[in-house]
Amino acid sequence: MLLQELTDIFSADGPIAQAVPDYRPRVAQLELAQAIELALRERSTLIAEAGTGTGKTWAYLVPAFLGGGKVLVSTGTRTLQDQLFRRDLPRLRKALALPISVALLKGRGNYVCHYHLDRLGGDDRALKSRAEISQLRHIQVFAKQSRSGDRSDLAEVPEDADIWNRVTSTRDNCLGQDCPHVRDCFVMKARRQAQDADLVVVNHALFMADLALREEGITELLPTVELVVFDEAHQLPDIATRFLGSSVSSHQLLDLARTTEVAGLAYARESTNWSEAGKRIEQAARELRLAAAPIEKLPGRKATYLAIPNPAQFDKALTDLLDVLDTSAQLLNVVSEKHPDLAAVHKTCLDLRARLYQWSQPDRSGKNALRPASDDATLPADADGAAVRWVEQTQHHMRLHSAPLSVAKVFSRYRSKDQAWVLTSATLSVHGDFGHFVRQLGLWDATTRHWESPFDYPDQGVLYVPKSLPLPSDREFNEKFVSALLPLIQASTGGVLVLCTTLRAVDRIATLLEEHFEDLDIDRLLLRQGESSRGVLLERFRAQSNAVLVGSASFWEGIDVPGNALTLVAIDKLPFAPPDDPVLEARLNLCRTEGGNPFMEYQLPEAAIALKQGAGRLIRSESDWGVLMVGDTRMVEKPYGKLLWRGLPPFARTREAAQVIGFLKSKQAPKEPVQETSDTVAIKAS
Repeated sequence: MLLQELTDIFSADGPIAQAVPDYRPRVAQLELAQAIELALRERSTLIAEAGTGTGKTWAYLVPAFLGGGKVLVSTGTRTLQDQLFRRDLPRLRKALALPISVALLKGRGNYVCHYHLDRLGGDDRALKSRAEISQLRHIQVFAKQSRSGDRSDLAEVPEDADIWNRVTSTRDNCLGQDCPHVRDCFVMKARRQAQDADLVVVNHALFMADLALREEGITELLPTVELVVFDEAHQLPDIATRFLGSSVSSHQLLDLARTTEVAGLAYARESTNWSEAGKRIEQAARELRLAAAPIEKLPGRKATYLAIPNPAQFDKALTDLLDVLDTSAQLLNVVSEKHPDLAAVHKTCLDLRARLYQWSQPDRSGKNALRPASDDATLPADADGAAVRWVEQTQHHMRLHSAPLSVAKVFSRYRSKDQAWVLTSATLSVHGDFGHFVRQLGLWDATTRHWESPFDYPDQGVLYVPKSLPLPSDREFNEKFVSALLPLIQASTGGVLVLCTTLRAVDRIATLLEEHFEDLDIDRLLLRQGESSRGVLLERFRAQSNAVLVGSASFWEGIDVPGNALTLVAIDKLPFAPPDDPVLEARLNLCRTEGGNPFMEYQLPEAAIALKQGAGRLIRSESDWGVLMVGDTRMVEKPYGKLLWRGLPPFARTREAAQVIGFLKSKQAPKEPVQETSDTVAIKAS
């Protein structure tokens, strides 16, 4: 591939310009494509931060198409995955007139399983409502007509409907080659298509699941490729931590108790008292959850292994549960060859038992039965190498987690020497410093590059930090934040997105806004996270054009609402991770013991990247405009705040409400020429 060829493709009269209405050549887009082509040629790693509007997708797809080798594109979300496969790839393939074959591959939980669908259809007691009866009928018709079996293609059944858990398979309950429907299996078809395609679109979760399986010595899920592109790469550290860790929930244990009884009675009734066997697992699981009950009163309802309030009672309950699972596995082993369901339950029982035992090591004296005795003395009391263990207790379930303190070593060794990696996002650095991201993933030999957004941020947007607000720790912070926000809502005719750092703040701020809307007779649709699914909330928000949506973590990124449907983004506090996160706490302690500064080396970079993501919701196109309000005065008044606001797009900045309202009025004025007000001039000069 020649660099001149890329220049021609991205030119004003090139094939992309001819295929895409309103296409504009962008220097940054071309340079990014050229940098990716170089990484592909040299089989090297490129970390590429490109501001919103650069055109990252086409910048990596064009070299991928022209490179001639097999390509894997991994996205941050299934939504972006579907968009790439259904919209971007077909358009580019048509524009370049290249016979590139593409495939979409998701985790097995996204595909209808014929076997489990048949089982559910034959069990009248398994359906929980009339709605589920209707949903089952839709899925049964869909399974007969669909070529992909991808549940996102069935609009009649919400993607978060509980019934999907019972008509899809897991690695534990998949029957594999023993399944009577193996020839029709949607998962197997998708994997075969992925093996044959030139370009495969996956998501980070599936990529990490594949990496985790390879660590266990299990044959990989994904095909071998020459180029891997990670879009929305800023999500990789968190997703890697989740997939390289482990968890066991009380829900899984109760499900094992139920399936042990059902499969045993159905296919090996005479072997033992299966009802009693199921009850023993259920009782042992409930005893462990009861032993964990005091954790509900702790901050975040979480406790690390060494901080469990009643360790002796908890350890005994865990040991008893392990013994019960041992007995159950022995009973199931005797009959496992009688039917695939029994084999699947046996496999699940062994897996849960293994994960629970691994979680229990090392014990409270530091002894680790999973390692040679000579190694024990070198182990920290609460770490198996570099891992953290904790228990999470909620009203409905208990979950035992473990997670690595660092994923750098495992992640970085996954890239083979004859493979190129490209990691791209709008938020990978802290004011141009990629050190934090590089350290997290161990990509020490990567080339790092940054390209600015083509948007005119000083003219299109204003960053507003009210000077009258108290610190976020103040008891009346939420009330004062809403009071400062209300005049902006009244002055703005477009949509408003309020981003909160906690779910508790979502409820409080939404309630306060609701009260003020009634008092001031403000006629706006008010949406809050939790009252509907994320997808439904976003659809209503876009359709209304002047709605107010209050959300937390999942709304900070992956939201694209261009135009007047979003002209005001308000962030309550700087997004520092909550102190009750056991993984964060352990990482900070490790940094501290190694002589580092955990705030500057970990907490601040994480907050800076999250803040950039939230701010990135505001300006999505050259014609967008709006106000970003941050209610946390530490961003201006603390020395470290400069790192945070300098890392944001170069908006005009002010601390005066009058200037912000003047900006809003000037942007919303009639289309005839309008003289700049002194307020807008002051903003531009600040």
